[in-house]
Amino acid sequence: MSTRLYEHDIFLEHRTPEGHPERADRLRSLAIALQHPNFEKLDRKKAPQASEDAVLLAHPEEHLRAVVREIPEEDEVHQIEADTYVGPRSLEAALTGVGAATAAVDDVFTGAADNVFVAARPPGHHAEKTKAMGFCLFNNAAIAARHAQKTYGVERVAIVDWDVHHGNGTQDIFWDDPSVLFCSTHQMPLYPWTGAKDETGTKGNIVNAPLEKDSASEHFREAFKSRVIPALENFRPDFLIISAGFDAHHRDPLAQINLVGDDFDWATGRLMEIAGKYAGNRLISLLEGGYDLEGLAESAGLHICRLMKG
Repeated sequence: MSTRLYEHDIFLEHRTPEGHPERADRLRSLAIALQHPNFEKLDRKKAPQASEDAVLLAHPEEHLRAVVREIPEEDEVHQIEADTYVGPRSLEAALTGVGAATAAVDDVFTGAADNVFVAARPPGHHAEKTKAMGFCLFNNAAIAARHAQKTYGVERVAIVDWDVHHGNGTQDIFWDDPSVLFCSTHQMPLYPWTGAKDETGTKGNIVNAPLEKDSASEHFREAFKSRVIPALENFRPDFLIISAGFDAHHRDPLAQINLVGDDFDWATGRLMEIAGKYAGNRLISLLEGGYDLEGLAESAGLHICRLMKG
């Protein structure tokens, strides 16, 4: 398989307070892991910056303007929500994350790559249609889905989110849109306190598979087998997006799910099978959470290896 990686130094410039779990060291740890010879054939590209108009694919103008107003002009950090912060270059970083996500869509639809991993921060899946929250400013997965629909006429986009925190933002944006299937495995109860099984969207296109505290590999895999994969088989997506958070790893400090790196390898393989069966292998993966540096590097590394192997 031809796998492309989008990265950029600007992602290190998104500022959060000292001690905040969503920090630049996350990407530094992943970069070190990707120096291994296993990744020699990884097609590394510098992420492009999107225009502000790209944000409007999934968010209204007032949300964009609200984020822009919060960006400080001087060397300081502004708190814009309970745990969401911005610094002087956070808008540039967020727009580059959007640019990488939309470029990844272009790559798989033009044949430039079979699949793509975007190593960006800030993450995106908690960003609702009109609200920045949970470390997230703009919803990269939602923007990528809308870009695929607008630019390539894609009829059915599936987004699978295995971050340990429920992707409330993605659910909010596609709540009443049957052209997008959103599937999520996550710990519950846990921030953001959404994601119950009975949250199905107005068109039945939302599939939540919550996991109890202290769940392990067998529970995660059973949720995939019993809820996520059947939903994907029924939906038959033309394109698949992974919201790839790695904070369900047993080392992660923000949750209590006990996955290991091999679980992310396994889940990647199952989703690649779906992409191969229905979507011409068209799949992109966007980094979301993962706050233990060792757990993130291990899990994301195995995920990318699986993307490369096919």
